Amino acid sequence: MSQHELNRNSYLNKNIGDFPAEMMIGNVRMVKVEDLRYGTNPHQPAAFYKPADTVSPIGDLKTLKDGKNGLSQTNLEDISYALNIVKFFQKPACAIMKHVNPCGVAVQPVGTPNKDVYHRAYKCDPRAAFGGTIAFNTCVDADTAREIMATFNECVVAPEFTPDALAVFNDGETYKLNRHLRVLQCGNLAALPKYIGDNVSAANTIKVLADGSLVIAAPLLTAVRSRSDLMLASGENTKMGKQICKTLATPEQLDDLLAAWYINLNVRSNGVVIVKDGETLAVGTGEQDRVGAVEQAIEKFKQKYEGPQSIEGAVMSSDGFFPFPDAVEIAAKAGVKAIVSPPGSLKDADVIARANELGVALYHAPERIFSHH
Repeated sequence: MSQHELNRNSYLNKNIGDFPAEMMIGNVRMVKVEDLRYGTNPHQPAAFYKPADTVSPIGDLKTLKDGKNGLSQTNLEDISYALNIVKFFQKPACAIMKHVNPCGVAVQPVGTPNKDVYHRAYKCDPRAAFGGTIAFNTCVDADTAREIMATFNECVVAPEFTPDALAVFNDGETYKLNRHLRVLQCGNLAALPKYIGDNVSAANTIKVLADGSLVIAAPLLTAVRSRSDLMLASGENTKMGKQICKTLATPEQLDDLLAAWYINLNVRSNGVVIVKDGETLAVGTGEQDRVGAVEQAIEKFKQKYEGPQSIEGAVMSSDGFFPFPDAVEIAAKAGVKAIVSPPGSLKDADVIARANELGVALYHAPERIFSHH
């Protein structure tokens, strides 16, 4: 063993016991579930806690098949954010996460087999999905398991698995590439808060600053419960006067706008999500400017999307307002026909007027949904 490995192991062994069996976060008592393999990186010790005296959909994960070693902080974060997406959908849904951003998300069309929802999520960005974490809001069957085992993945999590699916996941001889895949069963996803007003007693977010100071905030939830919460964009300023969007989205586009909005809640800001027929075509994430997020998403679609869909007629969500019309212009040029964003720009009226000229249905959601995870 090299000196570097000895130093690392010594550091890990020294610090692993520093995490207490329980602690108080505000008025919530937290109990340790387990010490983790490591935190975000292998040289960072970490431990996993859950609220005491409660049954938690994620805190009480059941390990149905372990990998070569246990879970890391990154595994748990990917599991959490992926489940935080699929929780919104009544139809079977799949989210594939990597580095705490979605590679692809899909909602199953009526009348198609379960494995199709995984295919639709995977083809958004197969390159990024390699080594990812896959989450479902429905039971995973054997056919879906075989598709998952055909490519390398870190974890798969769902509320339920058929016995045949578990047999496939445990077949390390046939699927040598994935013999260390971790299979985890989550709890009732209905227990996860979704909308503003839901019970969030143990769901506050905690950000630790560089000196150990803490910022504790309410969780990121949404007031958008249905199509009726998406309003045709309107805005007013001195230059443009009162402007109202003139183009209506189709019912199918409104459903896609809802899906794009729910997915965008779990995309690192600045983020945009392009959706068509219930599947992501591209996710633009982590850009410092909104135009860059749109450009990134469109370029990712051109380079990485492997499905049959065209971007023509797709919809797009934006987690923040558009300060200028340029992002709408770029999206429209690519083929996007409907967009949802929050209002709040001094140039909202300019953006709406340009959307009207381009024939884009522009809707406003009632809140901004920046995520700085």
